[in-house]
Amino acid sequence: MTTYPDQPLTGDDRIPVGVIGGSGLYDIEGADLLERRDIETPFGDPSGPVTIAELEGRRVAFLPRHGYDHQLSPSSVPYRANVWALKRLGVFWLITGSAAGSLRPNIEPGDIVIPDQIIDKTFQRPNTLFDDIAVHVGLTHPYQPQLRDVLLEAAGEVLDSRDIELHDGATYVCMEGPAFSTKAESQMHRQWGGDLIGMTAMPEARLAREAEMAYATIGMPTDWDVWRDDEEVEVENVLSILQNSTSLVQSIVQHAVPRLSDEQESDNPVADALEEAIVTSPGAIPDSTRDELAIVLGDYLE
Repeated sequence: MTTYPDQPLTGDDRIPVGVIGGSGLYDIEGADLLERRDIETPFGDPSGPVTIAELEGRRVAFLPRHGYDHQLSPSSVPYRANVWALKRLGVFWLITGSAAGSLRPNIEPGDIVIPDQIIDKTFQRPNTLFDDIAVHVGLTHPYQPQLRDVLLEAAGEVLDSRDIELHDGATYVCMEGPAFSTKAESQMHRQWGGDLIGMTAMPEARLAREAEMAYATIGMPTDWDVWRDDEEVEVENVLSILQNSTSLVQSIVQHAVPRLSDEQESDNPVADALEEAIVTSPGAIPDSTRDELAIVLGDYLE
């Protein structure tokens, strides 16, 4: 039986900032690539090896959500393995990039959006780290407000001299995919109050909260979905807009990383998200769970 580490990396070995996005997101000007690290997790392999780089004086862990060859569909992404692997490295600040369709006329393809809410429509993905015990984390604000503020400030600097709109707040509807919406679904999502439609925010945001990590997303609208008359989602157009948006996200990450200090972590409410969330009595927690999730459960096992 595999024995897993009982705590995240600490001290000089620790990597405090993680980034999940496209396979080229780590290719940021000024980033010094250090290594690629394979990490074994109790949930299987992550989407790929974790690329570790030094950026603006801080070490950052980059993980391609869909794999380095984009071989994983949204429903096949090993979300639990990805979050566990980044937690093992000591990541607290988890920044993600997410392509999405726009459900609102004021959010145009090519804009940048920092969403603040999620509607979860997924139905076939494992959505918790805790299969064998009862753990109920609070998810009122799925995108952590402190990290959102940092991303908004960084994005404001990057977009200041560009004719690109920055949107503060949006509701991201996460659908299963991999097919795009029907027109009826698109209209329904708008009636629900959705502003963006995508396929990757969940269970990623929920798992990050269970792992006591601050999570926020840089949204990249690439199309109008299909709610407008005669509108179709063309993959070629999506990829063209996404290429430019990825360059913007790289710059936003570069500006955000130096704003994320270790001192801010202890005061962040997600740092003890599990303190009141574990309902199962300690004596009833299986040994396998204690081993596999010790880096998350930590002192709560006492």
